[in-house]
Amino acid sequence: MEESSTDILVIGSGAAGSYAAMHAASLGARVSLVTKTKLLSGSTRWAQGGVAFPSDPNDIPSHLMDTIKAGRGLVDEHVSQTILNDALEQLNHLMEMGVHFDALPALEGGHSKPRVLHINGDESGLHLLTFLHSQLPAKVSSLENHFASQLISDGKAVGGAVFWKDGDPTRPVTIRARATIIATGGIGQVYSFTTNPEESTGDGIALAYRSGATVRDIELVQFHPTVLSNGGLISEACRGEGAVLLNKRGERFMKKYDPAGELAPRDVVSRSIYRETLDTGGVFLDLRPIRDLEHSFPTVYSSIVSLGLDPISEPVPIQPAAHFLMGGISTDEYGATSLANLYVAGEAASTGFHGANRLASNSLLEGLVMGSRAAGKAASSIPVAAGDCERYDTPGCAASYQTPIRELMSRYASVARDEDGLSTGFSEISTIPFAQACTSTEAETANLRLISLMILKGALERRESRGSHYRSDYPETNREAAHIQQQIKLEDSVTG
Repeated sequence: MEESSTDILVIGSGAAGSYAAMHAASLGARVSLVTKTKLLSGSTRWAQGGVAFPSDPNDIPSHLMDTIKAGRGLVDEHVSQTILNDALEQLNHLMEMGVHFDALPALEGGHSKPRVLHINGDESGLHLLTFLHSQLPAKVSSLENHFASQLISDGKAVGGAVFWKDGDPTRPVTIRARATIIATGGIGQVYSFTTNPEESTGDGIALAYRSGATVRDIELVQFHPTVLSNGGLISEACRGEGAVLLNKRGERFMKKYDPAGELAPRDVVSRSIYRETLDTGGVFLDLRPIRDLEHSFPTVYSSIVSLGLDPISEPVPIQPAAHFLMGGISTDEYGATSLANLYVAGEAASTGFHGANRLASNSLLEGLVMGSRAAGKAASSIPVAAGDCERYDTPGCAASYQTPIRELMSRYASVARDEDGLSTGFSEISTIPFAQACTSTEAETANLRLISLMILKGALERRESRGSHYRSDYPETNREAAHIQQQIKLEDSVTG
């Protein structure tokens, strides 16, 4: 087995991971930045909406209240306050480094004022990530095409991870580290219809859970309301610029569900579209009110045209799709987990910033701030001996089982849920057999199976409707907001 050591191991090369690697290196640490595909991968490069920075210090209380309102009772006010307090420092840092944000901030759903900063319109994520990669210092060693198969852990501390070079388990690579930062992104690929890239299979969350870390609120999956049939996302900023939702009868309907209309929080818009689709047979987004759509939103425009549709002359059909995970590996305000020397940043983490429903464009903000914080704590961490990871092959399923898992999750754990469906989904996915993993695809399938079961279990336990989680059999929100935590007993099977 090939072995190496580093100070800080960062798993995942999106905005959170890349910014963490950059910050850790600036503090003098040797950093290994490892990704299972290419460096330029993950959801960041697809982000259209930009970064929701407070417009100035006086805007922080308003931004905080918008975040709390969208989060439906589960936002950690203290953590959110500290993230927003740090936001302008990170904005200034990025601008000093050379990031050029568009001149005018955009208004997006749930925000009380325009404050979302874009980089070259709806290509914000791609430009941000490309810039961060261009700024990685020499102290950062980047490894592409390395699949993370397991953490080096004794259930109390983490001392690095084992990877499969080019996804081949016969070519294992061990990287021992003083501290490890997971920044592997979300879980969208557990659903048939998602805005997430193919690599979003929940690997980091599965790794941490199998090692004994606490996972929180993983049932809280946000569904983006306006997605094309090819999975192309139509940015919330389009509705901020005047685009309107119409049902199959050509009627605007959002005002009957929320006074904010098209700019209501995403959970409200997604459920409204779901209901109108059931009632009228479909929902469309009319982009004709936007002036110069082709140049204002080039990514959106080209995605629509690629389907043979003309947004300039007629409304385009849309539907909700799995988009963002509010839950994840439970962390404190510095990204620390329940395992010593394991930190998490970005979508894989549950910091309490997003609550039960993420406010638009708060995700890149959290990734940057928490990536910086996790790096700072990791760089100053005291090494704790972690036992060798168990020498088992990561359990996996045949690749052919990915499709049934996604179909079951889309049927039973999507925008609307109920106990019968969730129980059926849990039972059917539980019966999917395991085989010893011999490819990274099969290991990904094992991760999808585990994440799906955790989502279903959490959704069954959350007997209420809150934010992105809607139970048709429990349509009311409980008076007391509560987190749903899941943690494996290490003596149990590592498959969960």
